[in-house]
Amino acid sequence: MKPVRHIVDTTLRDGEQSPGLVMTPRQKLDAARILDAAGIYQIEAGIPAVGSVEIDTISAIMDSRKNARISAWNRLRLEDLRLSVSCRPDILHISTPVSYVLIYTKLKKNKSWVIKNLSACVEFALERGFDVTVGFEDASRADITFMVTLAQLLREKGVGRIRFADTVGVLSPSGAFQAVKELIVATGIDVEFHAHNDLGMAVANTLTGAAAGAAFIDTTIRGIGERAGNCDYFKFVHAAADVYDLGISKFDAFVVEEKIASLLSL
Repeated sequence: MKPVRHIVDTTLRDGEQSPGLVMTPRQKLDAARILDAAGIYQIEAGIPAVGSVEIDTISAIMDSRKNARISAWNRLRLEDLRLSVSCRPDILHISTPVSYVLIYTKLKKNKSWVIKNLSACVEFALERGFDVTVGFEDASRADITFMVTLAQLLREKGVGRIRFADTVGVLSPSGAFQAVKELIVATGIDVEFHAHNDLGMAVANTLTGAAAGAAFIDTTIRGIGERAGNCDYFKFVHAAADVYDLGISKFDAFVVEEKIASLLSL
């Protein structure tokens, strides 16, 4: 039997970073209802640190959802998490830089700083009863040994899932397969795969990430997202369910995509 893989839809978070796209609270709420009714496992609803309107919108999504798990995205900052707690999401997602170019060059920090702050943020969220997932930002340019160390630390603290993010969209399918496989073999932790489409390979990379064992798959409607976009929801579901048998439940993905695309004027 093929392992079941779950869709994590990030249209309302990463998708909204698509150039020229601005979603109203009503559009976000209606899109979340469509995704929820379609059986999407998890909806990444937004970033509470953006402000009060975002917090109110995520809270409204929480009040209206029937089945989907709702997550809120956070930087590696306790201030972000305090705002997210007020939305009452099911999952607090903490994005942490793992590549040396982000840690040392962009942030002017070091690995010890990452470990210390990540530990504090995870403990803060877990102590308040939230499920926690951790995103490895710029994982495709990071040292696999450092990521394994972090994943093992997170498992010891009670975190069951990490997100492997190809933040700058530089992976190839073979690289995606190898990285996901190495993380799973070394740590046993669940991996969520998050692709960007800068080189036109987001769907291909996501398919091979799933084949390597990623149990959670990030998508957006029509592949919208920062810069060149993310993994296209319909294309991935069609390929995974109808062509490659990757353990994705078959539902009417085309209708879902068309409804939300029309809602957002995509």
